[in-house]
Amino acid sequence: MIGIVALLWLVSGFYIVNAGERGVVLRFGQFSESTMPGPRWHLPYPFESVEKVNIEQVRTVEVGYRRTVKSKTLNESLMLTDDENIIDLQFSVQYVLKDPEDFLFTNRNPDETVMQVAESAMREVVGKSRMDYVLYEGRADVSARATKLMQELLDRYRIGVAVSKVNLQNAQPPEQVQAAFDDAVKAGQDRERLKNEGQAYANDVVPKARGLAARLIAEANGHKQRVIVAAEGDAARFTSIVTEYNKAPQVTRERLYQDAMQQVLSSTTKVLVDSKQGQQLLYLPLDKLMQMSTPVGTVGADATPTVTPVAPEVSPPKTARPVESRSRDALPRRDREVR
Repeated sequence: MIGIVALLWLVSGFYIVNAGERGVVLRFGQFSESTMPGPRWHLPYPFESVEKVNIEQVRTVEVGYRRTVKSKTLNESLMLTDDENIIDLQFSVQYVLKDPEDFLFTNRNPDETVMQVAESAMREVVGKSRMDYVLYEGRADVSARATKLMQELLDRYRIGVAVSKVNLQNAQPPEQVQAAFDDAVKAGQDRERLKNEGQAYANDVVPKARGLAARLIAEANGHKQRVIVAAEGDAARFTSIVTEYNKAPQVTRERLYQDAMQQVLSSTTKVLVDSKQGQQLLYLPLDKLMQMSTPVGTVGADATPTVTPVAPEVSPPKTARPVESRSRDALPRRDREVR
């Protein structure tokens, strides 16, 4: 009978460790060894006992909420950013065991410790970041930095876990200031829109203005060259005229007078003809004659005006000349003294 009891007692020391688990053998309550998956044996009770720990199970702790994001825990979720704004942040931490001994014996409540470490690490990361960065463009970076900091703290505390992922469930301003924050976001969006519209207008106007400026500069340079060339030509012509004037002053004065009169009278439509010296002047209204001789509706450069003969007017007595008629003798003389 005693042999059967002893045999049963020895058989009670057999145990099986499943895949993904580790067997932690305790001898008189103190850690003895860690066994791998498979059939194992240890000294039966009360000498040794075994605790099986699943090291492949993904464990999760929630910070700022419980089960759903609607059931918020404000004392965990409200955090202060670097620009002194408050955000409401809920996140979860997924982790697995990497050292069963540390997980079971180093800390009394490892899951609670992991949650506190996660909250502390996230508060530090958020406190070094701006509000817009946490809410929008920097969510992935905040998660990565928090994961790294959590792992460093957990290793320092010898929790025996490895953080696999940090999930930001919800990040937003507190409900009390949500309306004001939405207005600020809308104002920022309007600012960016107006900025883009102004930039587009500048991109359209500036090239045109530069092209116009370049054209005006080119025209100014061309005008400058024309004026310089004309001035140099006039100077050369004046020099040659002075030379000829010194040779024959009277002839040169007469030629200059004729050239000046031709230039002045070339744009007029009225001609005064002095038939003979001392007689009356004939007035020919060429403009009226050209209008009368041009057919109605004929427009263009090919239309050649036809001059219609006009009967000569009755000449008044020589003693009473018309006021409008002026003989060439009455014109001021352009004789110049020889300089």
